[in-house]
Amino acid sequence: QVQLVESGGGSVQPGGSLKLSCAASGSIFSINRMGWYRQAPEKQRELVASIPNGGVTNYADSVKGRFTISRDNAKNTVYLQMNSLKPEDTAVYYCNAVLRRNMREAYYDYWGQGTQVTVSS
Repeated sequence: QVQLVESGGGSVQPGGSLKLSCAASGSIFSINRMGWYRQAPEKQRELVASIPNGGVTNYADSVKGRFTISRDNAKNTVYLQMNSLKPEDTAVYYCNAVLRRNMREAYYDYWGQGTQVTVSS
């Protein structure tokens, strides 16, 4: 069984910062890509940022220059540092990991439960 547990969400004023963390645990053989998605009310879930294992990071245009994704492979953890937050960043943020549980299995998507980020004055 695999679990992704997020932390670090909350409420902040415009221009503020938050750092999200997501730790993957359980039966994990290897993790390929890790990332963050978000979903605002009445909108579709969208990719915020992703980081492959040893590859180039990818960001949504709306967060480039403000958000930074990083990962600690030894801890199976991915982070999202969010600076200069705007009201339009308000959403539930979901952690994603593409991983396999053993060497015979294909890679599958796993999701965290989501953490609320609210940016408001």
